[in-house]
Amino acid sequence: MRTRKIPRRSLALAAAVAAVPTALLTAPAQAATSAPAAPPTTFVEMPTSPLPRDHAQREVTVTYRNDSSADRTVAPQVLIESPQNGPFLDPAAIRLEVLSPDGHWRTTPLASQTGTLYTKLVPAKLVLHSHHTLTEHYRVTVVGAADAQGTVEPRVALYG
Repeated sequence: MRTRKIPRRSLALAAAVAAVPTALLTAPAQAATSAPAAPPTTFVEMPTSPLPRDHAQREVTVTYRNDSSADRTVAPQVLIESPQNGPFLDPAAIRLEVLSPDGHWRTTPLASQTGTLYTKLVPAKLVLHSHHTLTEHYRVTVVGAADAQGTVEPRVALYG
């Protein structure tokens, strides 16, 4: 019977690998914790418009040009403000859609806080290259009470 000599370094490496738990040898599917997202440094406000009435639709375009020589992280956002004296708008009564790159309108979820409905910033964040323009098309429809009152306020969040 032939025997084979195994170098000592190989034995030491095999012993070291055997001692490592298998959980450390596999890549995690998701990070255990993530750093908190930095808030925007400023907002660029766009012209406002009244909420459409009688179940009509209103298209809103958000346009921002990065005129700087550096790339910039931005996020388009649409706020729908309730009247100052109430009543607060119900997120279920408003449908906000965004025009996707394939030309179809996709419903965008609205969050709500103290009478303001809004699109979340984090999913909308993107890097806008130097001297490029961001253009997003939205469509607002009142699907609940036809007498809903409010203001549509588009804006762009700027980071860093």
